[in-house]
Amino acid sequence: MLPLSLRKWLAFGRGVGIEIGQENLTVSVVRMRPSGATVLGAETIEKFRSRPAAEWGRQYTDFVRKHGAAHVAAVVLVPRQEVIVRTVPFPGVKDADLAAAVNYQLDTLHPYDEDDAVLTWARLNAVHVLIGVIRRQVFDQYLALFAEGGVKVASFTFSAAAIRSAIRLVNDPPPALLSGLPTADGFEVYGESEAKPVYSAVFDMAPERALAFAAAELRLPAETASSALGIGLSQAAAMASACPGLSLDANLLPEAQRRASSKLRYIPTAVLSVVLAGLCTVIALHKPYDERVYREALEAELKTTEPLSSRIGNLDKNIDKTRKRLAQLDDFRKRTAADLDLVLELTSTFQPPAFLSALDLTRDNVTVTGEIEQAAPLLRVLDGSPRLAGSEFITPIGRLAASEVFRIRSQRETPPAVVAVKP
Repeated sequence: MLPLSLRKWLAFGRGVGIEIGQENLTVSVVRMRPSGATVLGAETIEKFRSRPAAEWGRQYTDFVRKHGAAHVAAVVLVPRQEVIVRTVPFPGVKDADLAAAVNYQLDTLHPYDEDDAVLTWARLNAVHVLIGVIRRQVFDQYLALFAEGGVKVASFTFSAAAIRSAIRLVNDPPPALLSGLPTADGFEVYGESEAKPVYSAVFDMAPERALAFAAAELRLPAETASSALGIGLSQAAAMASACPGLSLDANLLPEAQRRASSKLRYIPTAVLSVVLAGLCTVIALHKPYDERVYREALEAELKTTEPLSSRIGNLDKNIDKTRKRLAQLDDFRKRTAADLDLVLELTSTFQPPAFLSALDLTRDNVTVTGEIEQAAPLLRVLDGSPRLAGSEFITPIGRLAASEVFRIRSQRETPPAVVAVKP
């Protein structure tokens, strides 16, 4: 755990927290700053279990978009009664060996089969580890439900992990804490003490009896009064969503399915941007001096080369005129070749017994007069040539004994002009 003086200045971000209730979803959007958390909005999505997922998912999306959190992946609190929460001591176990130690004791922490349990854990201090276990069938149902609703989820966790993280983001917690939270299925108690760093349980008894029982478990005096947390469960989850790097990583969701939205990933980019801005400032301050020195040197050089430069300018003009004349000559040469190519193509098009009695070539058009057995298809044949387009009969088709007389005008496709480019 980072010291408070550093931790609070890293508490920046916007988070979304979702509390799964018996019938409803409670959604909160929170903005975190070093001064504390600001609740931007809260929404209750009613009867989400019986409504189509697309319907309540659209309600969720509209709500988070309204509060500028559409890009944020939510932290979801599964119902406390569906999670087995244990605080287990592992004295002397190093971080590298902790996962193996937890898995070794896993069978003693829940009543499910080995393949029917979803486990998560997070170290609380040098000795204690917070462990949460949920039945796989229940967890898979929530996964499928939120996937159908189109909700981006960064973490499925439970109330104890979210509360412990939230109360430590910008403040140091009291040495002992006992708090009760009414829920749909009973009375949930959260507590902390030197004997037990985290205590979480749901009771179906009167709140006074539940708090007394929890105080005994925490080794607190019987007269210890319950204190309000000042935040709801969905708000605690939203605070953990806003600052995932400062929260307990008690995440039931497989790592491959987690959606990231932490603003901490922008820190390297921000640092590099600051460095770049500093370099740009130095360059900007040095630029006027460099320009003045360069301008003076350039003016001195221009004075020595001015006569030669005027001659070069005249040479450039002459070269440009010569290039244009050469381009014109080349264009005239290509015109002759284009005319001959067109005549050759028309000769191969009108083969005996068809014949042309007149051929008129201009720069833009070609007019052909002749006789052929069937004149109507000629327009399609001529337009199929890459050299001709827009063919049309300029006189009605005449009929002789065994052939038809035609007169057709076609537009010539102008080849691209030659452009002289300076080397």
